[in-house]
Amino acid sequence: MTTERRAPLDRKRVADAALALLNETGLDGLTLRAIARELDVKAPALYWHFKDKQALLDEMATEMYRRMVAGTELDPGDTWQERLRRANHGLRKALLAYRDGAKVFSGSRFTGTDHAAQMEETLRLFTAAGFTLGQAVRATSSTYAYTIGSVIEEQGVQPLPDERREGYDVAERARLLAEFPLSARAGAEIFHDYGEHFEEGLEIVIAGIGARYGVS
Repeated sequence: MTTERRAPLDRKRVADAALALLNETGLDGLTLRAIARELDVKAPALYWHFKDKQALLDEMATEMYRRMVAGTELDPGDTWQERLRRANHGLRKALLAYRDGAKVFSGSRFTGTDHAAQMEETLRLFTAAGFTLGQAVRATSSTYAYTIGSVIEEQGVQPLPDERREGYDVAERARLLAEFPLSARAGAEIFHDYGEHFEEGLEIVIAGIGARYGVS
């Protein structure tokens, strides 16, 4: 008879197990029953910690954020443009580490205040650069939404960096759209080089923010 004691079940342990399972099942297959099986407990035990799946997704998003910023510090010498680049490149990298990572993050609410320190520093940087608080919020929110949407689209084609969903054959798409030559050729642009597309799109958004608010 084993005397080994399992770690007590808590919110972090459940979220860790769910994130580990996410790369196998994807978001649609991630059920409380599957997570309970992974933890070797009965599914009702999870309801002591999470009232429903959305509550679990909130904790998963929070844990993803903790992992993303662990060991990193903001550079006080950043310009507002550099801060947006750094933050959104880091977010994209973190989301791509998980199957459906962007879908988990999208619409979830952090369960603690872990994010507040970096948020405060970023808003202080923006207001010092000449943005009003409202403009700073819209600037950071717009780039965040761009990154989330970009990664959702990317993961719709490539669930993980080394995978590609069936049905995204660019040559076959071009053949089907032969009557629409520009649209046919656009497939090679749309469904490849996601990192390059993200980089250029982010620069477009940042340039637009500067132009809109007149802050250089």
